[in-house]
Amino acid sequence: MRLTSEEKAMRAGELGPARKWAIEHQLQVGRMFDAEDMVAVSQSHMMADPESLGEAGVALFERFADLPEAERRVAIPMITDPRGVDLTYYDPLGQTEEMANLERRFIAACNALGVLLTDTCINYQTIMPPVLGEHVAYGDTGVVIYCNSVCGARSNFEGGPSALAAGLTGVTPRYGLHLDRNRRATQRYIVRQQPKGLTDWGVLGAVIGRSAGSYWEVPVIEGLECVPTSDEIKHMGAAMASYGSTPLFHIVGITPECHTLADVGGDSLPCAEVTKSDTDALRQPFGAKGEKVDVVVFAAPQLSLVEMQQVADLCKGKSSHAATALLVCTSPSVYADAQRMGLNETIESFGGKVLQGTCFYQQYSREIGEANGWKRLLSNSTKIVNILGGYGYAPALASMEECIASAVKGEVV
Repeated sequence: MRLTSEEKAMRAGELGPARKWAIEHQLQVGRMFDAEDMVAVSQSHMMADPESLGEAGVALFERFADLPEAERRVAIPMITDPRGVDLTYYDPLGQTEEMANLERRFIAACNALGVLLTDTCINYQTIMPPVLGEHVAYGDTGVVIYCNSVCGARSNFEGGPSALAAGLTGVTPRYGLHLDRNRRATQRYIVRQQPKGLTDWGVLGAVIGRSAGSYWEVPVIEGLECVPTSDEIKHMGAAMASYGSTPLFHIVGITPECHTLADVGGDSLPCAEVTKSDTDALRQPFGAKGEKVDVVVFAAPQLSLVEMQQVADLCKGKSSHAATALLVCTSPSVYADAQRMGLNETIESFGGKVLQGTCFYQQYSREIGEANGWKRLLSNSTKIVNILGGYGYAPALASMEECIASAVKGEVV
């Protein structure tokens, strides 16, 4: 790989051991993907919940945190994905003091490195979203697919170490979606069943993601009769990435790189239809009508302020069933706004709990389920029901309205 003089200095250790580690890591990744050089990035977003990091990952951060400030401080704005523990509320969930202490150690190390602890997977809705053509180094799958597709920014899926390396160096290997040729459409879909509501958009994304089935496939979508809202396309992208490892999609006339099919090379591709039978088939394994609900979860992605208001409106004047828990996960910035507006109070008067800076599947969800005896989980997120079957839950999928109605009744309605 071609390196600039500054990158060579990092590799030689002239800018300290943290940047030497970072550039060596990036060289390994770059060689793996045949990158010719590095590209400057304006932001880094790191998935680094302590459940994934473990003792070894936290120790790495602490090692860097002990360096002189000039050597340890990140080179560009660097933000974080959801945390594993809401330190204001963890013991009632069944999380341990050991989990909380690992979190505290990691937070202290991040502060020493100058990392901005945004603790969110919806940074594009809350914290300086990137713009068309901007190169970034983002980690969370939902963040990457939204920012690539909806914002027109450029990022690969950066694992935790790679995002940290980008934060320290200000560059990332130039491969994958940083290159024009890899942003062209490779598969074409026409939608025959129009989605209505967040869950429908998530199911549509899941069907296309499962069909595409590869990080290197780029779907282009036509046939939509309405423009999705930010929350709707958020759920669509998160599910597409979850089911297909997809980091980029185009929607004709809607996403910024695809005013026409020809803009992304879609006009020469054969067309596959997405029908009602396709979306019904994806929903089928998650049906559970009449079964007892242990926990209702709104998360993955975290809720926007608009979604918080929607949940609060549905909860107003009602109470959850004594045997059914309700958890709502949002970012700290949205939490503060929702607190000021009384939305959190309304949800918690219903019997729910609003968690800030976490996302359910990233916060020791298996251990939480075992501690509380939770098995049947209900959510409106297609992404989360796809994930949580592997964490010991029997997940079911329903609309936001059906989720709250089920929490009231204590069974899937």
